[in-house]
Amino acid sequence: MIKHWVSQTLAVMRLELRKTFFARRGLWVYLLAFAPVLLFVAHSILAPRDQDRLARLAKQHPASGPALRSIRVGDSREEVEKAGEPYFQRSGRLRTEGVRGDTLAKYTDGRSDFYVLFENGSVKHIRRIDPESLSQGSLIFATSFQTYFLRLAVFFGCVGIFINLFRGEMLDKSLHFYLLTPIRREILMVGKYLAGLLATVVIFTTSAALQLVLMMWSFDHTSIAEYLAGPGWGQILSYLAVTALACVGYGSVFLAAGMFFRNPIIPTVFVLLWESVNVFLPAILKKVSLIFYLQSLCPVVAPTDVKLPAAWKLLISTVEPATPLAAVSGIVVLTLLVLVASGIRARSLEINYGAD
Repeated sequence: MIKHWVSQTLAVMRLELRKTFFARRGLWVYLLAFAPVLLFVAHSILAPRDQDRLARLAKQHPASGPALRSIRVGDSREEVEKAGEPYFQRSGRLRTEGVRGDTLAKYTDGRSDFYVLFENGSVKHIRRIDPESLSQGSLIFATSFQTYFLRLAVFFGCVGIFINLFRGEMLDKSLHFYLLTPIRREILMVGKYLAGLLATVVIFTTSAALQLVLMMWSFDHTSIAEYLAGPGWGQILSYLAVTALACVGYGSVFLAAGMFFRNPIIPTVFVLLWESVNVFLPAILKKVSLIFYLQSLCPVVAPTDVKLPAAWKLLISTVEPATPLAAVSGIVVLTLLVLVASGIRARSLEINYGAD
C-alpha cells in the first residue's frame, strides 16, 4: 500500500512540476528571486572599477597612505598638504555629513579615499573610505538576505506558487480532473506540496548561491581562499539551508491558505503584517512566527535598526535567538501540523466552479 501511495505521489509531482516551473501566472516569481542577483552583478562590476579609478588618481596625484591616515581633526592645512596632492578640491560654503566647512579636499593613496573638510585653515572633519573587505561584503549579503530575500522574495514566491496549487486550478476549472481520478485526496495534496516545494527550493537556492558567488567575485583569490577556509563554507551551506526551510514553512502555510480560503489574499496580508512587525513584538510573540526561527539560523546577524528613527528604535525588543535544534524543530512541527490540517481539508474538498 505504501509503495502504491509513493508511486501516486510521484505521478502527481511529475504532472505538477512542469506547470509549476512554467506557469505564466508564476513568471513574476523568477523576477522576485533573481532581482538581488542583478544588484550583486552591478556591485561586482562597479567595485573593481572604483578601485582602478583610485589607482589612476593616485598616480596622477600622489599621496602617502600613512601620512593620510595620521590626519586628525584640528591639524593645520599646511600639515595636511605634506601628505600629498589632492585629486579634488572645492571652496565655498560646504556641508559634509552634517559638518560645515569652507574647503573640501579629496586624497587617495590608491586604495582608500580620504575626504578632508577644512574651516579657517584647520581640519574640521575627515572621512576615510577603505576598500570593501570580504567580511563587509558578507555583512551586506546578510542584510540583503534577511531584509529582502527572506521577507519579500521567498515569502511572495511561496505565495505565488503554493496558493495556485489548488486555488489556481479552481480558477482554471481544471481541479476536477484530479478529483475524478482514483487517488486519495491526501496523496494529491502531498504530491502538489512536494512539487511546489521542489520548485521553490530550486529557484531560490539557485538565486542565493548566485548572490554568494557574485558577492565574492570582486575580491582577490587570497581573500576568497581565506574566507572559504574559515567560516565561508559553513555560512554558504547555512544560507542555502535557511532558504530551503523558508520554502518548507511558508509553502505549507500558503498551500493551506489556498485550500481553506476562497480569497487567500486576506490570510496572506495577515501573515505578511505579522512577519513584518516581528522585530517590534514582545519576546513571547516573536516566537510565534517563521521569520524569528529563520533569522536565528542565519550565520551572520544583520543590523535591523541602522536607518530607523530614534523613536522606532525604542520599540524594538531584543530576545535571544533560538538554538539551531529549536529553530529547525519549530519550522518542521509547524509545517507538519499545517499539512495535516490541509490533508483533513482535502478529504472534504468540493468543487463548485459557479461559486468561484
